[in-house]
Amino acid sequence: EWRVLEKKEHCDQHRSKECLKVETQKKKKELSCGKPVNHTQYDHLRGIANRNEHGHIPEPEVALIFKKKGSKNSHVDINELEEKLKKMKKDDPNSAHVYNQIGNFWRIKGNTQNSIECFRKALSISPNNPEVLLNMARVLFNLQYLDDAIFLTRRSLVMQTSTQNTWLQHFTLGEILKAYGHYQEAALHFTHALDLNPGFQPAKAHLREMEGTPSPTVTQYTLFIILFLVLGVIFGVITSIEASFDDPGEVKTQRHFNRAMAMRSIKLGINPKLIRMRKMNY
Repeated sequence: EWRVLEKKEHCDQHRSKECLKVETQKKKKELSCGKPVNHTQYDHLRGIANRNEHGHIPEPEVALIFKKKGSKNSHVDINELEEKLKKMKKDDPNSAHVYNQIGNFWRIKGNTQNSIECFRKALSISPNNPEVLLNMARVLFNLQYLDDAIFLTRRSLVMQTSTQNTWLQHFTLGEILKAYGHYQEAALHFTHALDLNPGFQPAKAHLREMEGTPSPTVTQYTLFIILFLVLGVIFGVITSIEASFDDPGEVKTQRHFNRAMAMRSIKLGINPKLIRMRKMNY
């Protein structure tokens, strides 16, 4: 297992003034992406437009991005990472990659507003950067802005070059579609993610979970058939009730109207219908 380590320094009570001065200096030097950009082509998305209203959602798993390849250490030192990113920003203040990495740093810390602002700055430099688009999508997905997340993920997939692996885009699409309840389509993306990144356990876990979940489409069809049958039964019952409540006066008249009376009326030249009507009037 891997861990995120964050060193905390405590002030000595005997040196409170000096400590306060040091903490103030540290606060001024806090890692940031500078002044927020005025506009990006993605600012119309609700999750980005409402960025100042979001709560903190830490994503410690993002630290895996910064883990050195081949390293035996199972942890990432967050303070060391922060200093490294400060140096990268100082060396290249106009790099979309640097602002993207700082945005990921703030994802680990859980500051969604800072991470979105950093990704916005990266997108103002490189509007179609697939990596930045995907990272922004992940943040908005965690905040449950599903429409925004799926839009950005699909755009990231389109912008990814043919030489780059798209397993994470497909995995993200699978997660979003699963959240929508579109399990069949989600399963296709999880399967594709596994084709591109065999052994990726989270994708396997999602597929196992969905195996026992009935498809919403099948459930809807089942409910429709049941409803149709119930309505048919109700219609049949109503029809039979209406038939049983025929006019009783007409039934009684028909019982008294026998063949002898009909023959007599014919001989006398009387219309049988007139006789029937007279009896009914009485």
